[in-house]
Amino acid sequence: MSRMLDEIREQPAALERTLAREWSTAEDLRKRLQSRPPRLILIAARGTSDNAAQFGRYLLEITTGIPVSLAAPSVLSLYGTSLKLQDTLVVAISQSGESTDTNLVAERAREAGATTVGITNERDSALARIAEHVFHIRAGREQSVAATKTYTGQLLGMYLLAYACGAPIELDSLRRIPEYAARALDTEAEINSRADRFTYMTQAISVARGLNYANAFEFALKLMETCYVVAERFSAADLMHGPIAMVEQAFPTFLFTPAGPTSAGMLEMVEKLRGLKAETTLITDRGNRDVVGLRKQTICIDAELTETGSSLPADIWTPIPYIIPAQLFAACLAEKKGLNPDQPRTLSKVTLTL
Repeated sequence: MSRMLDEIREQPAALERTLAREWSTAEDLRKRLQSRPPRLILIAARGTSDNAAQFGRYLLEITTGIPVSLAAPSVLSLYGTSLKLQDTLVVAISQSGESTDTNLVAERAREAGATTVGITNERDSALARIAEHVFHIRAGREQSVAATKTYTGQLLGMYLLAYACGAPIELDSLRRIPEYAARALDTEAEINSRADRFTYMTQAISVARGLNYANAFEFALKLMETCYVVAERFSAADLMHGPIAMVEQAFPTFLFTPAGPTSAGMLEMVEKLRGLKAETTLITDRGNRDVVGLRKQTICIDAELTETGSSLPADIWTPIPYIIPAQLFAACLAEKKGLNPDQPRTLSKVTLTL
């Protein structure tokens, strides 16, 4: 049994710890930002953390209306440009807190007068010292090279940051996320059985839109680094603009299909792929009844995650529980392929780049 699987199963408890200990940090930052609200948010990250940043971009823009950009660290590290960052909130995300270029963005941003926030799993890291405000992801030390519990912890950190930036997110709603994560773990036996069918898979695509778009990237990354599958990731809209030409009969396609604003477009994509006779697998929950009926193709979380009776989008709570079946699939498939998902070849836990 891999450490990756063990750490996937630890996520409900890790999320609960993080929320209990870091809500006060969000409250304090919210008070600070009320007197000096940012006009722009810039997020710096690499790898899995960059996928969390992609989620943050959607979440923050949807719930606060503040424009968000993903940083290009090379602008600072290789080209030596000085950015004008007044009235900007700069967020650095790093599991280890030791990512060289991510930390450089935070350091230069603070020197330029930006408000800086760090999101990291390591309390004593360089990032925790550089950033003015720090959300500590209470996941415990992650031993597998493949990040799982720190990714969902970072997603939770983005919800806390959105609250700090004025989003109408309530603590009681966030408290449901660990339970949703636990319900997602109940899919493990089914996923382990389904993974047999994909033992010889060498290529695939991962598709989503909106708040789950980051999960398409993260799932593809997990397939690449743990299963050595060439996995491309697309929004459903971008897939239609050319790349769908590579899809043929039995081509493996994985789709994140919640109810809500993205549902119609994703269902249209499902029908298009079925017409091409692609091998489609859908990740959803009981709230998307239009998809649940496709049982042979569907990994369904036994919970209704649809948000009702609020100004928030219906799919707002789906990203954390939805990535868990994808993580389980990658871990199970790696083992069926005879691979060690904890030690992917040529990779290490901390990657230092400039």
